Amino acid sequence: MTETKPRQPFSQRHPFLFGFTLILAAMVLMLGTMAAFRVLVGGQDLFPPKERFALVRVEGLIADSREITDYIGRIRRDPTVKGVVVRINSPGGVVAPSQEIFRAVQELAKEKPVVASMASVAASGGYYVAAAAPVVVANPGTLTGSIGVILETANLKGLMEKLGVSHEQIVSGPFKGAGSPFSDLTEEQRDYLRALVENIHQQFVDDMAAARSMPREKMAALARGQAFTGLQARDNGLVDRLGGLDTAFELLKEQTGLTGEVPIIEGPPEKRVGLLRQLLSELMVEAMGRLVLR
Repeated sequence: MTETKPRQPFSQRHPFLFGFTLILAAMVLMLGTMAAFRVLVGGQDLFPPKERFALVRVEGLIADSREITDYIGRIRRDPTVKGVVVRINSPGGVVAPSQEIFRAVQELAKEKPVVASMASVAASGGYYVAAAAPVVVANPGTLTGSIGVILETANLKGLMEKLGVSHEQIVSGPFKGAGSPFSDLTEEQRDYLRALVENIHQQFVDDMAAARSMPREKMAALARGQAFTGLQARDNGLVDRLGGLDTAFELLKEQTGLTGEVPIIEGPPEKRVGLLRQLLSELMVEAMGRLVLR
């Protein structure tokens, strides 16, 4: 009876193929681990390059600052980020979030070179953010400036009367109901709201004059709500250089001494927002007389 030899393991019969499979499995495991780590740390690279630039996007209506300021804080602490471009394409927005982003960019500029780059529009609150950067770049046709504050209220009193609907309001003081769409403003309330708008406007002018190292009187003359083209803004001292995004990164290279292709990280992560949701967001920002930089 012939003795059957035991079958050799696959690793011995095909050592090359077995080794290749082990290497491939190790690579897949490593890539999967890296991908999971990126998710856990917010999309950061596991092994980032030693030197790179960051691009901070400020887009659309400025209604909330949290995501932008968090991202700015993250790249401020990142030693691999050697310079930052703040890319602005915004018509403005609510006062406090614009101020928060302005302060965050100022703090960032104390530690790293920062250049603001204006896209199609960087007006009012959008210009507020741009002015925080030591260097501001705009396209000749960019719409910017529009330094001013607006407070709007709707008056539905006449419509309610035609519909036969009455409205009663119980308030704790003469100013608590100021701006209600169901009643007329009293002269006292109108003066009160006008003082609020003027106070915010003075803050805006003070910050812009300091940021641009411009006499306050000159900035006040430019802060009457008028918009400027990028070319006009450059001639009026609101912008430093004319050019696009490439110009902004070239200026960063000059400031940092980096040359060639410099890796760029972008943030905060974009969110897809439907048209209806965007319109509702803009209506909510201005509803009931909220102060808006526009």
